[in-house]
Amino acid sequence: MNQPDPEVVRGLRAVIDDFLAARRDARLEKLTPDDPNWDKIHNQYDRQAWLADAAKRVRQIQAATHILKAINPDARGINLYCKPKQLSEHELIGSHLLRDHATDVVGNAAALDVNKFLTQEYEQKTLLTWMDKDKDAMIAAMQVDDPGIAHEWIESFLGFLSTSPEEYASHTLAKQMYWLVRDDPHDDQGFHLLAPLYPSSLTQHIYTTIQEHRFGEKTKLAREAKKNNQHCEHILHTYPDLAVQKFGGTKPQNISQLNSERKGMNYLLASCPPVWRSRFLHPPYRITSIFDRFGRNKEVRTLVRELRFFLESDPPSNQATRDKRDNVLSCILGDIHSLAAEYRNLPAGWSKDSRCLLPEAEMCWLDPGRSVLDAEFADLWQRMEWAGEIKHRFANWLNAGLGQNIPLGDIEHAYWADFFDDEAWQRHIHSDASMILKGGQHV
Repeated sequence: MNQPDPEVVRGLRAVIDDFLAARRDARLEKLTPDDPNWDKIHNQYDRQAWLADAAKRVRQIQAATHILKAINPDARGINLYCKPKQLSEHELIGSHLLRDHATDVVGNAAALDVNKFLTQEYEQKTLLTWMDKDKDAMIAAMQVDDPGIAHEWIESFLGFLSTSPEEYASHTLAKQMYWLVRDDPHDDQGFHLLAPLYPSSLTQHIYTTIQEHRFGEKTKLAREAKKNNQHCEHILHTYPDLAVQKFGGTKPQNISQLNSERKGMNYLLASCPPVWRSRFLHPPYRITSIFDRFGRNKEVRTLVRELRFFLESDPPSNQATRDKRDNVLSCILGDIHSLAAEYRNLPAGWSKDSRCLLPEAEMCWLDPGRSVLDAEFADLWQRMEWAGEIKHRFANWLNAGLGQNIPLGDIEHAYWADFFDDEAWQRHIHSDASMILKGGQHV
């Protein structure tokens, strides 16, 4: 056993004694000195007696970042404590992005005072951290005749942060889902069974951030400045259509410690699809290709430039490079399909106007409803030769947009054309074919 710093020992002991004294005095306030429970309470908060009892009761609670009871309050399965830096990184928002994370506590609410004790701080570090990083100092601070007993207490307290693999278990009331990890959904062996848990630490971060943005002092100043039409250096955040989900009813502490601190409130951000409000759209008259107009769209232009810069950087030929390329391509196609959908929603037959200079293939793509009005055009559409030409035109347009600094040829052209033939493209074709077959109104 190393000799600890006496100053640190005194400081830790003072934190322990101050914590116990405060809790003892809070209970004694309701009693008179002649009350028979007076001495009993005094004895309960003796340092060694209380630590011995707390070391037993700590097994009734567990530190957690992902909890089960928020999924179902009657579930009895596993909770997990996962430090954000230990989680795998990925592009989606998740607990792995947290820097300073709040630790939740689950278990017997009657033992939450043990968590309060472990989170007391000395020199900006919790007692639990001191137990982990400097056991000798904590053993000395506990001032027990037998250091071995203090060591056992500390090991019990440190178990608060760990979950043994033998304890991993779900519950009949927990949510579960089968997740396909292979190619064949008919193969029962190709699934993993997932048991989702509630990301309590992430939820706490979101809650405290929104609370500050809604009710903080800076927000009050920003609102006042906005009301008076004055400049303010603070940003005013708004959360439209914010919803609140309550966990635990009148006893939020039965879910978890952090849920109790939030009074059961958990914010839900709006996840509704955007309402499309485009400007009044005119038919694309007096242009010879719709791709020229697509290329002038700000979002499409930005994405093409991003793809060009990426390819010009000569990235390594690996899966990460291919994924990055295909992600940008998917975004480009998403914008093109969205823009094309606007033209497809114009009154059917607009391409018959003499001012329309588009090639027949682009007319078939952007004005399929004309097939209901024009039998000759319907025959042209149904031969489907136009679909291959559209993919060819897209590939030509993208090759041209990527510039002259990249050696692009037939292989790249074929890849762009095949990529264009995505799910959205096929969905439009099948929908239009059904509409033409029925002779119904294009929607």
